[in-house]
Amino acid sequence: MIEYTLIHDAISLANYISIEALADFIHYQSIPYEDTKQAIIKAIEYSFSKDVGKGGFIIVAMDNREVIGASVVNYSGMDLYIPNVFLVYIAVSEDHRGQGIGSSIIRKIIENCKGSIALHVEYNNPARSLYERLGFVSKYAEMRLERS
Repeated sequence: MIEYTLIHDAISLANYISIEALADFIHYQSIPYEDTKQAIIKAIEYSFSKDVGKGGFIIVAMDNREVIGASVVNYSGMDLYIPNVFLVYIAVSEDHRGQGIGSSIIRKIIENCKGSIALHVEYNNPARSLYERLGFVSKYAEMRLERS
């Protein structure tokens, strides 16, 4: 039986997985759309911030004490003009995809958040259809001026 756990601090996360191991899991299971492990760790640590307007949470999906899915959610503190909730990362182990775990994680995020939720997804990412089925819409095109 798969258990989904909402986590708000590093001490609670350590009962399931270390920050580094979670970053490795998300990084590896997101290939070819992965971010660096440093970026993932930064988002995880940000989710545990107690500063006003910051923070967020982690959801881990466990099967027999093994992490098979995870998400990182951050709060922006800017809800007057962009969504306050940002689904930064979601990953499901390759062996468990197609079983509704990603959908269940997103539903847990929706249940535990107030207001609008934003996420970034590349146009060719197969997960895009999952997000659309769950009600996410592409309202804007994101544009960036990349600088090093």
